[in-house]
Amino acid sequence: MTNPILAAWQTPFEIAPFDAISDDDFAPALDTALTAHLEQIEAIANNTETPDFDNTIGAMEAAGEALDKVLSVFFTVAGADSNPKREELQRDFSPKLAAHFSAISSNKALFRRVADLWAGKDDLSLTSEQSRVLMLTHRGFVRAGAALEGEDDTRMQDIKARLATLGTSFTQNLLADEREWFMELSEDDLEGLPDFVVDAARAAGAEKDVDGPVVTLSRSIIVPFLQFSPRRDLREVAYKAWAARGANGGETDNREIAAETLKLREERAQLLGYDNFAAYKLETEMARTPERVRELLMQVWEPAKAQADVDAETMTQMMQADGINGPLEAWDWRYYAEKRRKAEHDLDEAELKPYLQLDRMIEASFSCANRLFGLDFAPLDIPLYHEDCRAWEVTRNGKHVAVFIGDYFARGSKRSGAWCSAMRAQFKFPKEQAPIVINVCNFAKGDPALLSYDDARTLFHEFGHALHQMLSNVTYESISGTSVARDFVELPSQLYEHWLEVPEVLAEFATHAETGAPMPQEMLDKVLKAANFDMGFQTVEYVASALVDLEFHDGAAPADPMAKQGEVLEQIGMPHAIGMRHATPQFAHVFAGDGYSSAYYSYMWSEVMDADAFAAFEEAGGAFDAERAKALETHILSTGGSREAEELYLAFRGKLPEVGALLKGRGLIAA
Repeated sequence: MTNPILAAWQTPFEIAPFDAISDDDFAPALDTALTAHLEQIEAIANNTETPDFDNTIGAMEAAGEALDKVLSVFFTVAGADSNPKREELQRDFSPKLAAHFSAISSNKALFRRVADLWAGKDDLSLTSEQSRVLMLTHRGFVRAGAALEGEDDTRMQDIKARLATLGTSFTQNLLADEREWFMELSEDDLEGLPDFVVDAARAAGAEKDVDGPVVTLSRSIIVPFLQFSPRRDLREVAYKAWAARGANGGETDNREIAAETLKLREERAQLLGYDNFAAYKLETEMARTPERVRELLMQVWEPAKAQADVDAETMTQMMQADGINGPLEAWDWRYYAEKRRKAEHDLDEAELKPYLQLDRMIEASFSCANRLFGLDFAPLDIPLYHEDCRAWEVTRNGKHVAVFIGDYFARGSKRSGAWCSAMRAQFKFPKEQAPIVINVCNFAKGDPALLSYDDARTLFHEFGHALHQMLSNVTYESISGTSVARDFVELPSQLYEHWLEVPEVLAEFATHAETGAPMPQEMLDKVLKAANFDMGFQTVEYVASALVDLEFHDGAAPADPMAKQGEVLEQIGMPHAIGMRHATPQFAHVFAGDGYSSAYYSYMWSEVMDADAFAAFEEAGGAFDAERAKALETHILSTGGSREAEELYLAFRGKLPEVGALLKGRGLIAA
């Protein structure tokens, strides 16, 4: 019988037929697809015709359609709805895929064709997109080690294979720790918790087959528990379990994986002629050098730490007023910050949350996309990989643009965090293809599902990534959508967060879950006024993680990453009561793959731009200014990686921003 993954998909918009695919289909489909792709690559490499763009670069762009289908389906379910079989497959697939792509990047005959084209590029009469794709292809081969020979070449392939295995293990260890730990709560332990926290804890208990409420390590449950529980002893237990993920000893401990990963990255960079991995990684980013990254982070660190220190002193006094002596601890910060927010802004998240219904926030994100870019969203009734998933057809002026899928709820089979991916990218070559884009989040289930303000911001953030994919309008897949510099990819997502805070958006879509009444103007004013509340804490926990990531890679790889982490935090004066947003054993951004390695700073680099970019709207006709929206789509959202990121931003804004806009936006300096 034909493997349903490899067969022609006779489904609406050629979406993967999830209801026809079983876990047993993945391995044979992958083997078949890998073989087919390698045959295509060999045919290109061994072509006796003189290399030209079409028979080499174009042919490479067109190759691997079956492999794309397999990987898009498998990695979607492996990340969002894993099970033991899928975890086993992922462990098997990682080294196999690493070896496959290493074989391509080390194919000397193929590289010679690419190198010949690069050497003669001025005589090829290429379009601007073709020139860009050629440059990126050639650069990718060189940075992958295609020019290496002999033992160095062999060693590079071994390193890449081992790094792929380590990244998979890191991810699965973290998922296992998050899935296995939970703390049962008695009815007395629920005292002081708002209804939405209690409801989420009961739902989590039902998922764990426990007769009663539980706290899990899902951020959407543990953070509200730390915010609202008056039981300091329980907060301490929960926080320490959260902080210990990936560092509990035994088979799921990630510390040795981190150490080996850093050592192999250093060796990989040195084989390619770089002093260290940071120099290698940042060469292709907007920042270019570790020095520029460090300069940005320290410019933000100093005012953020100063604000956090002031806030810590205030909360220590609050704690002492409660009869608790000793220092403010990490499991105290969120609890007293919530009390302080209520006192200073008269804003209670338990009162706010009923106005932030998931369904209404989805509608809000769609409405903003409609007003800015003319997009319409119509629900689709199609089989997907989990019952929680929903799908919409995206159109503009009646013409199909994309399919958008949302998978919003936390569950034990889903890795933590939130992300956006293209199950199918947009491109026009070798045929026209519209994208299929998915947002995955980890919100607490409820009836109705209610979001925190941070959750709502996350929803808008990931939808900003989705717009970058959906509005892509390029010819070649390799430069489609979010295929841009890592420190530019967060610009569309972080910029889109600003529309959540537009008063007219909240006024229309922040409606009460029970009464349907709009958020009272007084509460709306408080929400917007408190937007920068506790920003010292939020900035410190992020910048600390970014600095540790940078120092891991800018220099010799540390033999003991945990000791290095401690050293960096001591040097910068990390406040005692604030933990890193991602401590080393949980730092999936950095160790689950090398996407954000040496580049976790990129969120802040992008924020410098997003603060300035939204100011462009405010300086024009307001948040929904049509001219600015058109410029944003034309120069950033539709262009993918077809030009250098700096060039794209200059085309949109006319100038590059400075860090002051970010500091003002975060309330860390006077506006």
